[in-house]
Amino acid sequence: MKKTILSFILLLSVVAAQAQQRYCFIDSRFILEKITDYKDAQTKLDNLSKTWQDEIDSKMAEVERMYKGYQAEKPMLSDEMRNRRQDEIVAREKEAKDLQKQRFGYEGDLFKKRQELVKPIQDRVFNAVQKMASQKGFDLVLDKAGGVTLFYADPKLDKSDEVLKVLGINK
Repeated sequence: MKKTILSFILLLSVVAAQAQQRYCFIDSRFILEKITDYKDAQTKLDNLSKTWQDEIDSKMAEVERMYKGYQAEKPMLSDEMRNRRQDEIVAREKEAKDLQKQRFGYEGDLFKKRQELVKPIQDRVFNAVQKMASQKGFDLVLDKAGGVTLFYADPKLDKSDEVLKVLGINK
């Protein structure tokens, strides 16, 4: 939260220092919620996520049943049978966790599906904002959804090369 506020204050001070620059705010969440394709994509993702979570929950419940059964029978099992059952339980639990990682992990199935369904819509919004900013003469467009974020900046405002020059670093 402090980072967001600091970023916002820094951004506003830069904007204020460059008084001739024009800027505006948008709410990308509000915009996306008005796009039917986005709502449909979110519904598909939610349903897919629920299906996958139910599948994982089912596998974890099976592991729990196996463990309880093992605990009840443990005194009657030989050492070899105990080891075999423990290995079986651990293997099933690993399968469930691997499936969870495959579905919900970084760059997992849900991430890929989100990229497939949502990214094209987000790109359309970005292109529309960029077009609007160019037509209306805005240099900066800030997004207030989920904290203030720089959504678009006119490339001519990028002073990174000048900072590198001050640091004595050549491109």
